[in-house]
Amino acid sequence: MSTHKQHGFWHRFFFSLDHKDIGLQYMLTIFLMVSIGGFFAYVFRMHLAFPDMEVPLYGTVTPKDYNMLVTSHGLIMMMWLALGMLLAVAGNYLIPIMIGTDDMAFPKLNKISYWFFLASVIVMIASFFMPRGGLGSGWTLYPPLSVGDFGYNTPYKNFADRFFTANTFVLLALALEFTALLMGGINFLVTTLNKRAKGMTLMKMPMVVWMINIASVLFMFSVGPLVAGTFMLLLDINIGTGFYDAYRGGDPLLWEHLFWFFGHPEVYVILLPPLGILAEIISVNSRKPLFGYKFILVLTLIAAVLSLMVWAHHQFVAGIDPRAATVFSIFTIIISLPFAGVILAYIATLWKGKLRLNLPMKWALGAVALFTLLGGFTGLHLGASVFDIYAHDTSFVVAHFHYTLFPTVIFGSFAGIYYWFGKFTGREMNKFLGNLHFWLTFIFFNGFAFPLFLLGLAGQHRRIADYRQFDFLMEDPLPLYRIIATVSAVILVLTQFIFLYNFIYSLKKGKKVQDDNPWEANTLEWQTASPPPHGNFETYPVVYHGPYEYNLPGRDKDYLPQNEKI
Repeated sequence: MSTHKQHGFWHRFFFSLDHKDIGLQYMLTIFLMVSIGGFFAYVFRMHLAFPDMEVPLYGTVTPKDYNMLVTSHGLIMMMWLALGMLLAVAGNYLIPIMIGTDDMAFPKLNKISYWFFLASVIVMIASFFMPRGGLGSGWTLYPPLSVGDFGYNTPYKNFADRFFTANTFVLLALALEFTALLMGGINFLVTTLNKRAKGMTLMKMPMVVWMINIASVLFMFSVGPLVAGTFMLLLDINIGTGFYDAYRGGDPLLWEHLFWFFGHPEVYVILLPPLGILAEIISVNSRKPLFGYKFILVLTLIAAVLSLMVWAHHQFVAGIDPRAATVFSIFTIIISLPFAGVILAYIATLWKGKLRLNLPMKWALGAVALFTLLGGFTGLHLGASVFDIYAHDTSFVVAHFHYTLFPTVIFGSFAGIYYWFGKFTGREMNKFLGNLHFWLTFIFFNGFAFPLFLLGLAGQHRRIADYRQFDFLMEDPLPLYRIIATVSAVILVLTQFIFLYNFIYSLKKGKKVQDDNPWEANTLEWQTASPPPHGNFETYPVVYHGPYEYNLPGRDKDYLPQNEKI
């Protein structure tokens, strides 16, 4: 391996081409976006529970403010947190070191992808400060809400007046981010296919590497129609075309098809990398090989294909043909089967294993339990058009997708951070603060999300700024449920400051790791120093067995001669 000159802070955090530094840059940038998205959630949840009160740190929430806060929260969490954390961060940190190579295939392209991602963040934040305010159309950007400006009665005066609107800036931010993710995905695929360590066949790769690459391919296959649709939406906003204007021969339903053709596969693009992270953690802490490695891989590929066939289950009330609705209902139910098989394989890995309930394992088990019992099962309900017609656009849907995404994206990300933090930083995170963070997050996430099921079943629709106008239609307990959900959400947001303090403090002053492989894991990243040097390995490793062979005869960690790297 080549030697590497140690650079200062400015170079490392802005110009370094090392995949680990770029991964950290992505992570810190995403922390900024999560802070904004979390603050917006705090504001509108406080307003829902206490509509007469000025929200501390914000002030009075008008209906226009409420729409902007909800829209921006959804966009930030879905596009910048979920896609960024699990494709950009996980891919950059894990792929090169887990396949036994020194860096990405295209380090400069990797750097450029980060700068595009950072530019998208800057443009998105700028959209909040446009002269006519932030975008309030909902995170799905449905026209005509995302085309006109329904908060003002004054018409647009000229092209500049149209261009400098939140509508335009949000679409440009999405275009920049998609460009970054496409460049990143190409880099992940080329690196994986061409730079694996000697002896590492495709069937010897860690599951998380497979999951990240499958997610990248799925993103590439599904994002094209949305890019085209976004371009048409920009034209509608800025030069007055009518692609989505029914009065001029367009069709607003066209945007729904183009958006959800990407939007539903996006759920699986988000879901697959954390499922891979859970595979690593569950196998290591069960002291057993991952059950059904090929079985999981085949099911994941099937699910990826099926994810391109279910988009219209978001449109059961949009006027589509009922016969088409039946087809999409069937595919929605079918796609649950591969994921049920993956979760069963994880449970089979746990079965009769020598379980170690360390901090990463707690996050992993919490993710599996919540995603399966509440996220997945309620998805089956909403996949049936008969029930969805009643529950559509209610708080039941909000609860469902929070139980689908939060256990995977958030719990899975935290599981990975606590698992690999020592390896990539050379320092340990505080275990007491980590456990406090886990239990408070677990308790108050459920305290926030579960009451939304009850509110939705009672008929409470989402995207309404003040429910008091409907109190005569609702039962008495509903305001109490809103208060419980809001108080829990506020505590949930505050709990994340425990993690933030633990992360930043440990990054500089945490206890130095004493063991390069504290979990007794079998994947390649644990065979190098903590933190890994530039180039990751002193000598390129050679792979002799699969990543999950723990207690097979002769496969313990000392079975090779001391001078041999695995």
